[in-house]
Amino acid sequence: MEDLPLPSIFDQASKIHLKATDSGSNDQELVNKGIEALEKCEEMISKLGLFSSNETKEDISTANLKYILVPFYLAELTEKLAQGDRIQILKASQAKLKEFLSFCEAMELVPEEELQTFSQGAPNASVDRRALKIARYRRQRAAEAKLEEIKERKERRGRSTKAAAVSTPVEAGEEDMLDDDGEEEREAWIATISLGICKAIDLLEMLKKEEEMLSAVKERQLKEGDKGFSQTVLDERAKKAEDWHRGAAVKARYTQPAQPITCATFAQDVLEGRAKVSQAHDHKHLPMTFGPASIVGGSLTSERERMKAQVFQPGHRLPTMSIEEAGLKEMEIMNKWQERNVKLMEEANSAWYKDNPKFKPSEEEEDEDDDAAVEKARAFDDWKDDHPRGAGNTKLTPCG
Repeated sequence: MEDLPLPSIFDQASKIHLKATDSGSNDQELVNKGIEALEKCEEMISKLGLFSSNETKEDISTANLKYILVPFYLAELTEKLAQGDRIQILKASQAKLKEFLSFCEAMELVPEEELQTFSQGAPNASVDRRALKIARYRRQRAAEAKLEEIKERKERRGRSTKAAAVSTPVEAGEEDMLDDDGEEEREAWIATISLGICKAIDLLEMLKKEEEMLSAVKERQLKEGDKGFSQTVLDERAKKAEDWHRGAAVKARYTQPAQPITCATFAQDVLEGRAKVSQAHDHKHLPMTFGPASIVGGSLTSERERMKAQVFQPGHRLPTMSIEEAGLKEMEIMNKWQERNVKLMEEANSAWYKDNPKFKPSEEEEDEDDDAAVEKARAFDDWKDDHPRGAGNTKLTPCG
């Protein structure tokens, strides 16, 4: 890597960054390799003096625009480090993000509303924070759409160029025109930087919150006299959690789920503690029996005792079934009615008279019907010849 030029090192670092971020890979060797390449890029950019503080984005050449993203890529890879103090890693990542955003601000690449947020601090009102996040999300989607459009445009142009090269040779002067995509490349890198700004702001807010939580935990531990998390304690907690989940998974194989409660009265009894879920309940509604508590509460063995208990009865008829039983019965009726309707529709749509052989006339019967119709027509024609129209009607005869 020492002998490679800056573009080659940046391309290699970009591929590592893309693989580590998009695929969600936590390969520490890959992350460290990407950080090393990006740090080498930073060192070479500083030595070459590619950027100046009195420049804007219009003054930077298209070939150098991509190097603005080096601190952002370095911040994202630094945040993925798993070794060492987490708080120090977060601080290093935040420092690179702030460096990236400050440079973009100097290059006039940061939107106006984000500049106001940097100058005034984080907005206090939740409405302002929500509006700012929505605007940032829209800018991010617009940048992604722009990059996708440029990618499709390049692919279409590449296909058309290949087709033209096969059909007609490229003349002198046309090759430069076909390869002249510097403006498109500049648009792509500016859109990529805009996308990086949106992601950097969101990542910076997330890292700040994580640092605050870790600092609060560390401060509380220092107050309690503990110098830090004990790895043994963490391993014990992880082992207990793993054993609990494994035991629950084993029990789930043999544990039958409880039947759902479909009776409202029984559910109310379970909630108020008068019954248990494991008790059987078959939606039986027993009519209420009024009378002395000593008789009602006891066992009604004889008919005489039953009649005594029914002395004080209401004047209206008591229900013969519960609401749940009525609902189940009505559901059963509806199911039968739907099945009957489906059967009738099938019969109506089917050619049942064609399938039934007793409704099909035979060929002999059809021939006999045809002969009979011919004989009848001939006889009627003969009769009309013998009896012309109006014959026998004396009322039509003129008076002599």
